[in-house]
Amino acid sequence: MTRRQIREHIFKILFRVEFNPIDDYQEQKTMYLESIESNDEENKNYIDSQIDEMILKLEAIDEIINTNTEKWKVSRMAKVDLTILRLALFEINYMDEIPTNVSINEAIEIAKKYGGESSPSFINGILGKIIN
Repeated sequence: MTRRQIREHIFKILFRVEFNPIDDYQEQKTMYLESIESNDEENKNYIDSQIDEMILKLEAIDEIINTNTEKWKVSRMAKVDLTILRLALFEINYMDEIPTNVSINEAIEIAKKYGGESSPSFINGILGKIIN
């Protein structure tokens, strides 16, 4: 699996959290990981551990978003955009081995693929404001 594929799997699992009770998170994650058609257990384990870490830090990540956006609190954001922002901010704030510009670029690429027409510029604008 490439880093981008791993990132997209994490995005898809995190996106599910928005539509299911947090108590169902482990079951949702397990079902998703079992559905990945790959024998790459090392990367599946990495995805598993990263998503667990992200879930533990969601409140702090959401606070960063809310503090840096005036009209776009997490409760008002499109779920795809919110999930992309959460993933990027997790990488930026908690994964020193990933350069900030890589996290931003990857977030924009995910927004192009899964978000709406304005998602890439929205993601870029919010992340730019937070980083600066």
